[in-house]
Amino acid sequence: MTAPKTGLLRSPLFWPLAALVLLIVANTVATSGKFLTLRIQDDHIYGPLVDILRNGSSLLLVALGMTLVIATRGIDLSVGAVVAIAGAVALTRIASSPNPGSVSTVLSAIGVALGLCLLLGVWNGFLVSVVGIQPIIATLILMTAGRGIAMLITGGFITTVTSAPFRILGSGYWLGVPVSALIATLVFAVVAVATRRTALGMLVESVGINPEASRMAGVRSRSIIWTVYIACGLFAGLAGLIIASNTMAADANNAGLFIELDAILAVVIGGTSLAGGKFSLTGTLVGVLVIQTLSATVTFVGIPPTVTPLFKAVVVIAVCLLQSPKAQARLAARRQATVPIVSEVTA
Repeated sequence: MTAPKTGLLRSPLFWPLAALVLLIVANTVATSGKFLTLRIQDDHIYGPLVDILRNGSSLLLVALGMTLVIATRGIDLSVGAVVAIAGAVALTRIASSPNPGSVSTVLSAIGVALGLCLLLGVWNGFLVSVVGIQPIIATLILMTAGRGIAMLITGGFITTVTSAPFRILGSGYWLGVPVSALIATLVFAVVAVATRRTALGMLVESVGINPEASRMAGVRSRSIIWTVYIACGLFAGLAGLIIASNTMAADANNAGLFIELDAILAVVIGGTSLAGGKFSLTGTLVGVLVIQTLSATVTFVGIPPTVTPLFKAVVVIAVCLLQSPKAQARLAARRQATVPIVSEVTA
């Protein structure tokens, strides 16, 4: 008698979800239940869970673009620099305006910042799909030069502004829900519809599995690769605006620092392979929640900030190891070994 094939443990989302639940339980116990509490004040919803959603919105935006890029066998190391550039452009433009609190000024600054980030995505896509430079090298160029560009835009200083309309992006609420979380949810829904309800997702996966075979089959692999890098740059720019809005400051050195690493970790935790091909937007969302809940755990559990990276690395490594094919095979073998024993005892 063979063991029945259960889809629960085989699902790539099982271990990330298990890690997320475990983190929530640990935080709930450490805070005596306060971690799950929600309160309404001034028609706004507050609480640790809401903070995780609000603070994780920028990471989700970057991770969505990274998911599409990785699905085509690529990588984008420049998203952190693009985040810094977006904040620098927007806040510099608002600060130089005679009326920083004007809605038209803020919309103009947002438009210019997103337009520049889109062009940066075009540049990355051009280097990868047209010139043929390896993605890690092509995006490393902008990663290195990007913060220098942001420093030039801000003149080497931290630019701060006071603008109520711009603050709404990162700190505002609509119907009691953080605006940043709503923006990230909207972008997630648009990307999900575009990749799962149209042929775009299948084309992205085909390019990631075998670019040459896709090209010979009539798929415009160059255009697909170019498109995902453009989307990645645009999403990173939007994340940069949210981060700048949270602090109302453009810090070229620290804005978006290491966010590219967290985005890659979130994508990998969610089950998307770095080898390209199949990808999971839902998995990326779960990965982002795991990363963001880890950051919250540091505060609630009382882990010293100096060992935070180590704590995060241990959890991420554990999840990734449990997702590995060898670990899955060993778990399946153990399940198959126990079923005959149980069946004999029953007989």
